[in-house]
Amino acid sequence: MRKKLFKTRRLLLCFVCLLAACALILAGVNIYVTASAAQKIVSAEEAAAMDADCILILGSSVYGDSLGAMVENRVQTGLALLETGASDRLLLSGDHGKENYDEVNAMKQYCVDRGVDPDVVFLDHAGFSTYESMYRAKAIFGVQKLIVVTQRYHLSRAVYIANALGMDAYGVAAPDPNTGILPRLRNQVRESAARVKDFAVCILKPEPTYLGDAIPISGSAKLSDDKEYL
Repeated sequence: MRKKLFKTRRLLLCFVCLLAACALILAGVNIYVTASAAQKIVSAEEAAAMDADCILILGSSVYGDSLGAMVENRVQTGLALLETGASDRLLLSGDHGKENYDEVNAMKQYCVDRGVDPDVVFLDHAGFSTYESMYRAKAIFGVQKLIVVTQRYHLSRAVYIANALGMDAYGVAAPDPNTGILPRLRNQVRESAARVKDFAVCILKPEPTYLGDAIPISGSAKLSDDKEYL
């Protein structure tokens, strides 16, 4: 009986130690990723003087042609940066993996409807994750220096990935439409796990789901379009 009790206690101790080690790794990676990106997260005023290759706006949920609140805030922030001269190019990266779901064209139409020249608004149709958006920004669009726009909770990871892939990346935070405690807590929990995942991914540097022909960010955005904009 004593031997059985001893084994049970030892197993429980091992389990607790394993949980503690996992928690330390999770916390350590989160602190490292956040601290590494901290100096690269800037205000809109600071970004205005950067003359970046592009302003990269990360996609989020859309509803047909209508933008969800999260991505609408990102696009509005990106348009404000465009107005200040932070860059003269927008790169909209999001999910267009299905015919009936299209984040990037909804984002571009929003910009064009507000007077932006469609020839300076580039589309990355295969930005299925933050990592893939950053990888393709460099590999397909030839971006070297960029300003990333997303919500603050997401920004550290996005900037960290871009810099880990060899770009000179800065981040500007868009307003977060989630004002409730539970939505904010959910985002933080998910983001904590995503930082650990992408920390490992940035070491391995796998290719994204799709690559393709080069579309230089210095050229015409029409090369990235799959429909006509007037």
